[in-house]
Parts: sequence; C-alpha cells; structure tokens
Amino acid sequence: MWDDLKAAAEQGRDRSILGLFDADPNRAEGFSVTALDLLFDYSKTQIDAATRDTLMSLAKAAEVEAKRDAMLSGSKINDTEGRAVLHTALRNLDGDAVLVDGQDVMPSVLDTLARMEAVATEIRESAFTDVVNIGIGGSDLGPAMAYLALSPYCDGPRCHFVSNVDAADIADTLRGCDPERTLFIVASKTFTTIETMTNARTARAWLQDHGVSTEGRFVALSSNAGAAAEWGIPSERVLGFEDWVGGRYSMWGPIGLSLMIAIGPDAFKAFLRGGQAMDRHFCAAALHDNMPVLLALVGIWHNQGLGHATRAVLPYDNRLSRLPAYLQQLEMESNGKSVAMDGTTLLVNSGPVVWGEPGTNGQHAFYQLIHQGARVIPCEFMAAAEGHEPDLRHHHDLLIANCLAQSEALMRGRSLEEARAIMEQKGLSGDELERQARHRVFPGNRPSTTLMMPKLTPEVLGQIIALYEHRVFVEGVILGINSFDQWGVELGKELATSLGPLVSGDAPADEKDGSTQALLGYVKRYS
Repeated sequence: MWDDLKAAAEQGRDRSILGLFDADPNRAEGFSVTALDLLFDYSKTQIDAATRDTLMSLAKAAEVEAKRDAMLSGSKINDTEGRAVLHTALRNLDGDAVLVDGQDVMPSVLDTLARMEAVATEIRESAFTDVVNIGIGGSDLGPAMAYLALSPYCDGPRCHFVSNVDAADIADTLRGCDPERTLFIVASKTFTTIETMTNARTARAWLQDHGVSTEGRFVALSSNAGAAAEWGIPSERVLGFEDWVGGRYSMWGPIGLSLMIAIGPDAFKAFLRGGQAMDRHFCAAALHDNMPVLLALVGIWHNQGLGHATRAVLPYDNRLSRLPAYLQQLEMESNGKSVAMDGTTLLVNSGPVVWGEPGTNGQHAFYQLIHQGARVIPCEFMAAAEGHEPDLRHHHDLLIANCLAQSEALMRGRSLEEARAIMEQKGLSGDELERQARHRVFPGNRPSTTLMMPKLTPEVLGQIIALYEHRVFVEGVILGINSFDQWGVELGKELATSLGPLVSGDAPADEKDGSTQALLGYVKRYS
C-alpha cells in the first residue's frame, strides 16, 4: 500500500497549489469539511482528487473503521499492555453502556464525575484563592493548556501548574500564593511519580514551614488510594481512574479537576459534550466526510508521502499558546514509534516532529524558516471568527488578516521577476539589483491547512481536542503501530533513578561512561 502512496507523491511533489485553484474554481469547497462547529480547509495542499482517493485507499486497507469500532467498544487494542483504550468513555455523558471484560464501566465513570463535581463545588465555595496542580506529562499539559484556553470562563480560584522537578518551578509558583488560602492537587496515577511526589513533599513542607496544617489542603488524583491515605489524604479527597485511560488522554476525567474548579461543573460538562459530539461524528461520518480521518490523511500525505519531517501548529489565538506543546506530547508520545504492532520494523517513518507557537508572535521569529528555508514545513493554522473582547474588535480583525495572509503567502510566494520589479522601484540596477532581488524571492507552493471555529468556547475546545485525539489514532492505525503505549519514556526514568545516588555523592560512578563521569565531576566541583 505504501508503494501507491510513494507513486502518488512522486506525481504530486511539484504540483502547483495555485494551479489546482485555477483548474477548479470550487476547490476550496471540495477540499474542506465541516463537522459540528469546525471547518477544516485542506485546499492549500498538493492533494488532488486522485491523491485523496489513494489516501482513502490507505485508510480502508488499514481497516480504520473496524479498528475505530474496536477501540470504542472496549476491545484491548493496546495489546503491548493488555489494555482497552477508553478515554472516550469519560465524556460519554449520556451513559450508553461501554463494556470492558463484559462489565459496563459507565456507572463508575459517571459516579467519578459526580464526585469531581462535589469536590470542585466545595473548593469553589471555600476560602481558597489558589489551587496548585502538581503533575507531569499528561497530568499537567492537558489541564494547563485548557485552563489558559478557557480563561474567559474562569470564575473560580486561580489555578497554577507545577510539573518540573526543577525547584524553580514550584518556588516561583508558591511565591505568589498565600499558604492559608492555597489548595494542592497531586496528580499521579500511581502516586509514585518521582517528579510529582518530590514537588508534593515540597508543597507539604511549605505549608508546615508557615505553620499551616496540611489537613484538608490536598486532593489526590490517583488510582493508588492506599498510598494517598498513607500521605494523609482521606478517601473522599481521592479521585481515581482506570488503566484504560492513558495519561495524555486523561484530562476528560479526574485529571481535569483543576479545570472544573476554574470554570465550574457546567462549563466543564460543556467541554465534555464537545468531545462527545466529535466522537459521534468520528463514528458516523463516511471516511470522505470524516474530519479526524481527513486531518490524519493530510498528515500521512505530508510526512510519509512527501517526506516532510516536521509539522508546525500555529494557533492565531493567544489563549491557545499551550496547544502546540499539548499536541506535541499527544502526537509524538503516541506515534513516535519504529516498531509495528507485530514487532517488525516499520517500513516508513512514523510521526513527525510537532512544534509551534501562536501567531502573530511566530511571524517575527521562525516564520522566516517556513517561508524561505530549504525544507518544506507543512503548517496547520487555527483561528476563531470571533474573539472574547468585542470592544477590541480591531485587534481580532488584524489577527485574522495575519492568519489568512500567512497561508496565502506560503502558497503564492514571490517570483524572481516580482522581486526584480520591487528592487527596480527602489532605484537599484545591474548586479546589485539581481543580488538584492534573490534575497526577496519566496519559493511559495508550500502547503498549509486551516481549522476555523466560530469562537473558542468550552464545547468547541472539547471538539478540537477530541478531533486531534482521533487524528492520532487514525494515523497510528494506518502506520500499523500502537499509539497508546509509551515505552520510550521508561529508560531515561530508570537511569535517572540509578543516577540519583551518584549525583549526591552517595555512590561511586566507576561503572558509568567517561562522559557521564566527567559531567558528574563538574557538578561536584560547583555544588
């Protein structure tokens, strides 16, 4: 099947995107799809009808629909860990039965949601002014991203997010908090994550150092109720989740408690409703009208087809400034694999490097590389038609103008002839005109997609996050990999544990490589 994609890529690599628009006046309509509140436009790519058919054939050959249904039905598709993959159940607000090993998990899911509401309401109505979420990875990036994204809806205590074991993270956060009015959420499924528990102990010591009792000051988001109890957190303040919820897919449940505290249970349910609505679209829409499938196929085309190794995510919304980092983890931890489900080596590269920043900031930084660099970087623009500051509408109009201008500039470019004309108008001639003109050439014909929304609301954010989750799943299915394990993060964690005594000087470093020994020596000299 990859041979067909390779052949299509050879035919389409130099295809003119502007030429596709010239040949088809209705191209924008034919190469975009709407779902719920979202519009996904992929017309500014080199995908034509024949290429799309080839990509659809890839999805059908990989049995995307059957494997989607297997995931949603509770089958243990995470077969390297023997687990189901059911983060979608966390947003199944209507409670339709979802079976794992023959048992309906929905009563437990809805009970946990009700407990979250009770805890969140109690905290929102208390004297706490600050909530500090202590987690890392999936226990941090999701709620931190969503809290910023939905800041116009935040009417509860201020939320802060501590993840880095670097003392600067928690020290800087606590500096702005009142010990008498601060609550801590410790988010760790096992309640043993070394970075999280180190920060949690520091938070506890901070309260004690200020003469504040730790009783009632901690909530645990963990499946290890015993360890939380030993830590002094009572069972009514422990919210757990099952092993069929992966960390980077977990903010729909207890890991989203900080978000629920900030925006309230009703707005949090709207967020869940948005995710649930995208799940239903993903299940019901035919492949050619299915937004997650099309988003995935565009990604496959650019990465595995044309060989573009990176993907830039460029939200034109400052409140989505953490979205690129969130998607970086979601996509690169999920699909950063080199081994297929059957244990064989992949025949193609897996997921791309995902990165980005909000516009318009990036325009004055790395867009230089995107426009004139030697490598092509597919861009994914994102914008809302309406902002949250109606009195500053002119700001939003300028924001949208910049977003649309960048995608047009990537596609259109600037020819050498056009650059020469500009330099002639500036009074240059001869060799200097030619030299200066070449610096002002934009290759153009660089692909981008645009995801539009009416306004960034809790429900719309839920749609977007679920969209990208399903995109990752579809890409993983086509690649033939398991998108739901993350063995690649384990080795470094194991070595860090063994290096701890060496850094503190409690054990010799004789068996380490020369570089590690030298670096340890440097640390000891200056610490």
